[in-house]
Amino acid sequence: MAVVERVIVTVFTTVTRSVVDGHGHRHPGPPREMREALLAVTDSDGATGYCLAAPDTVREAVITGHIGPALIGQDSLDRERLWHRVARRQRGAQGNLSDRALSAADQALWDLAGRKLGLPVWKLLGGARSEVPAYASTMCGDDIPGGLATPDDYAAFAKELVSRGYRGIKLHTWMPPMPYGVDRDIEACAAVREAVGPDVALMLDSNHWYSRSEALALGRALDELNFAWYEEPMEEASVQSYRWLADQLRTPILGPETSWGKHMARAEWVAAGACDILRVGVVGSGGIIPAIKAVHLAESFGMDCEIHGNGSGALAVIGATLCGRWYERGLLHPHSDYDTPAPHLRSIVDPLADGKVRMPDTPGLGDDLDMDYIASRTVASWGTGSQ
Repeated sequence: MAVVERVIVTVFTTVTRSVVDGHGHRHPGPPREMREALLAVTDSDGATGYCLAAPDTVREAVITGHIGPALIGQDSLDRERLWHRVARRQRGAQGNLSDRALSAADQALWDLAGRKLGLPVWKLLGGARSEVPAYASTMCGDDIPGGLATPDDYAAFAKELVSRGYRGIKLHTWMPPMPYGVDRDIEACAAVREAVGPDVALMLDSNHWYSRSEALALGRALDELNFAWYEEPMEEASVQSYRWLADQLRTPILGPETSWGKHMARAEWVAAGACDILRVGVVGSGGIIPAIKAVHLAESFGMDCEIHGNGSGALAVIGATLCGRWYERGLLHPHSDYDTPAPHLRSIVDPLADGKVRMPDTPGLGDDLDMDYIASRTVASWGTGSQ
């Protein structure tokens, strides 16, 4: 039995070409330096698994106070048991152990197992499909000339995305701090539908704090435009509001995206009839293990489950199951180059070909890390366990 010996976080500088506004929404921007973190879990056989994360997600207090002690000395392949060991520390962590930190630990353990056994994680999880259609997921609306400032901008960008091979497009429309509203959202959705025709699947992820009446008015417009789903137009803590909305629309309600509670919260949404398509993310919902549980939950009720977000963890879950149609590729914008990898990566994990993304065929999660770049730009490193 190989046991976990070290849990190390390395913080390094890299380059991004986007900015995040005061409400957490990402937009294009000039190249700038930023900090990224790499979590590494190593066992007594010398096998190491990795997961990239934001530095504040895996800061020292989390690793040395919660994740490290839960993993050190434990069988590195006992991923289910170790997920519970870490997750149960959340109750007394006073907010210092988020689901994102839990996810980073879980993904690193899956990456370790895949690298050790010589298999992609999606194969370890079950292996259901080697490729998946991708939908283009846009950035939120903005006021950038030639960006996503008007309904016509969305329409022009949608036509470009279809020319690249996408057969599905999800609009993130205007949200605070930008001027926003139901009428403006409807105009953008109608312009895109007219631009791409009836055969391209369209989805909407709108302002998340509409009232019931606003969400209903927008949803009825989507019914007429034949949208494939409607995502998070209201505060997701109000499950009954989503049940109320789902009962009145033809357009499928997809959710929850951000609700805290891992797969258990998804079970409550299913039981309440609050969604027609279930939603779970690997990063935001606590890792691969709870995401797989949510997928199987949806499958048991004859529902699709769409995985939120992009990246290697999302691909691992999608490749392991048949419950869900799409991979979310983005965020995309007319002024943003998604296909050029960040400097700390030698290649992207999700290149697009004929509208589809293939599952990685390398052992582990498949992230193509440039360890020399990371080492040369390391600004801090800490951890726990034998050195």
